[in-house]
Amino acid sequence: MRASNPRGTAAMWVRDRLDELFTDEDFADWFPVDGRLGLSPARLAMVSVLQCAENMSDRQAADAVRCRLDWKYCLGLELDDPGFDFSVLSEFRDRIAQDGRADGLLAVMIERLVAAGLVKRHGQMRTD
Repeated sequence: MRASNPRGTAAMWVRDRLDELFTDEDFADWFPVDGRLGLSPARLAMVSVLQCAENMSDRQAADAVRCRLDWKYCLGLELDDPGFDFSVLSEFRDRIAQDGRADGLLAVMIERLVAAGLVKRHGQMRTD
């Protein structure tokens, strides 16, 4: 992958610097403990961050998960991972919009970025 992107991409930098920005434990109280296994909420959150950073539609982001090597690397996916249907992203955003979860998720993200030395505490930061 470095041969095609020697300087890397934002998605690659996230994986290289943080390994994972989010973990499934960050979302433990968002989902019921019983029922069928679903997609990793940590991966969906990271897809949402990459989607926003690259100003993509849900369909474009789902296609990027399927096709882009840097996104697969960032998400820790196998090269042959089929990805998911784009409608999953809007369902995930609906969960984020409940009960102040977006603020909690932003706080987790900022703490991890500060710990990795990628942002400074008390600096100005876009929150959109």
